[in-house]
Amino acid sequence: MKILVTGGAGFIGSNFVRRTLQDAYPGLEGAEVVVLDALTYSGNLANLAPVADSPRYTFVKGDIRDGGLLDELFPTVDAVVHFAAESHVDRSVRDASIFVETNVLGTQQLLDAALRNNLKRFVHVSTDEVYGSLGADGLFREDTPYAPTSPYSASKASADHLALAWFHTYGLPVVVSNCSNNYGPYHFPEKLIPLVILNALDQRELPVYGDGGQVRDWLFVEDHARALRLILERGRPGQKYNVGARSERTNLKVVETICDLVDAALPASGSRRRLIRLVADRPGHDRRYAIDPSKTETELGWRPQESFESGLARTVRWYIDNADWWRPLRARYSGERLGLSAQG
Repeated sequence: MKILVTGGAGFIGSNFVRRTLQDAYPGLEGAEVVVLDALTYSGNLANLAPVADSPRYTFVKGDIRDGGLLDELFPTVDAVVHFAAESHVDRSVRDASIFVETNVLGTQQLLDAALRNNLKRFVHVSTDEVYGSLGADGLFREDTPYAPTSPYSASKASADHLALAWFHTYGLPVVVSNCSNNYGPYHFPEKLIPLVILNALDQRELPVYGDGGQVRDWLFVEDHARALRLILERGRPGQKYNVGARSERTNLKVVETICDLVDAALPASGSRRRLIRLVADRPGHDRRYAIDPSKTETELGWRPQESFESGLARTVRWYIDNADWWRPLRARYSGERLGLSAQG
C-alpha cells in the first residue's frame, strides 16, 4: 500500500508516519508513505528526521487547497490519511479565517481529488471537540450529536460532515476518527502539556486557565497512531470510530503531575508547583470531554498500551532529553498567551 499522509510533519501525523515506517505492522508491512505538508508554524521536518532516509518515505511540500497538486499525487497512492489542519483553539479565537480555509475548504479539495482519482481509502482524522462539552457524567459516543463551541471545533465538525457526505452521496470509501486530547513526543509547545513541561524546565510561571477544573481525556500519541493504522486497514467505510484511553484528568491535576515528574528528574529549590498561576479563562472554554472507545475496541481490537502515568513520564523524559528539537521552536514561540479575544 502507498499512503498519502496530509499534515505528516505535524505532531500526530509525524508519529503516524514514523510508526508506519518503523514498525512491522500486520497489514501494512512494506507500506510506502508520501507526506504532504505546507510546513506552517507547527509543521517541522525535524519530526520526520528518524525516517528521512527510508526508501519508503517521500516528502512533498504543498497545500491541501491546491487541487492541481492533489491531482498529481493522488494517481500514485492507494489511500489518504488526512491529518492536515489548523488545530489550536486559542489561535482560532484570535482569527478563524485560516481554520475555515484549511480545515473546511482544504478537506473539500482532498475529498474531490480522491473522488476524481478513485481512491481506495480515505481516513479523515478529527477530534472529540466536535461534540461540544459534557456535564459531570456521560461519554461521547459515535452517535453523540455535534455541538461545537469554538471556531476550531466548528471547522472540524464541518469537515467531518463533508467527509461523510462524500461517502453517502458519491460512495467515496471514507472513514472518520474522533480522538481525545493527544500528548507525547514532538508536540509543538503551544498546547498544555508541552508548554507546561518546557516552562517547568525553565522555572517559568505555569499558566492554568480558569480554576483548572476543565477535564480532558488524555491519549498517548503512539497509541493513537496504532488505532489509526487499524482504522485504515479494517475500518468500515461510512463509519466513525472514537479513540480515547479512558484517562480523564483535570487540567490542574495534569500540571501538578508534570511538576512532580520534572522535580523528580531535575530537583530544584522547592516544588515547581509553586509556579502554577490561575489565569483568565479562554472564551467559551468547554468544561469536560470524555470518549467512549468501545466501538474501536470491539470492532478493531485496539487497546491503549500506555497509562496516563507511564505516557506522561515518557513524554517528560523525552523533552528533557531532546532540547535540540524544542529550543529552535521555543525561540520562535516562547509560550505567550493567545486568543483572549478576537484581537488578542
